[in-house]
Amino acid sequence: MNDATGFGDISPTTLADLLGREQVMDIAIRPLWPSVPRVAGPAFTVRCPPGDNLMLHAAIHRAEPGSVVVVEAGDVDYALAGGNVCAVARRRGIAAFVTDGVIRDLAEVREMGFPVFARGVVPVPGAKKAVGPLNTPVRCGGVSVHAGDIVVADEEGIVVTPRARREQVLLDARKKLAAEADESLDAWEEAHRARIDRILAEGGFED
Repeated sequence: MNDATGFGDISPTTLADLLGREQVMDIAIRPLWPSVPRVAGPAFTVRCPPGDNLMLHAAIHRAEPGSVVVVEAGDVDYALAGGNVCAVARRRGIAAFVTDGVIRDLAEVREMGFPVFARGVVPVPGAKKAVGPLNTPVRCGGVSVHAGDIVVADEEGIVVTPRARREQVLLDARKKLAAEADESLDAWEEAHRARIDRILAEGGFED
């Protein structure tokens, strides 16, 4: 069973409420076109040094179907991947790329519908020289990511659930969503106003 089963129904917003800011990636890492679908999958981690993309190119042949390939890039001056790499990743069943670097061939990638979350696009390709290990801990978008952590990404942002906490977080998320579904807007507004008024009163605010 995919370790991320069930997380596709949980938004990054809900996960962020449960996990906190430290598990949410930098807002500069965004879907590269509108309407990229939500993705959820276990992280397959890659580290690429400045100007080099070899290990990402190696990763697309080694990551399991359903994986989200998370790349710690060395810079934003050279593209980590282009159209063919994304096409092969898509064909192999990889769910998405998430990187704090950049890609190229955006029109091709957009047309094929392969989800990429990145800092942007540059047409200059990286070199393929630096050999390194795969599935070691990386830091991407300010978040420490280990192999097997659950990555959920959509237009709201990218949240990483540590693998050891995935069952509890999924349970808590489902409880939270159920409670929210049972609460009317009127009830939410009443409770919200009471809370805000209490905080204002404690701070000495007067109408």
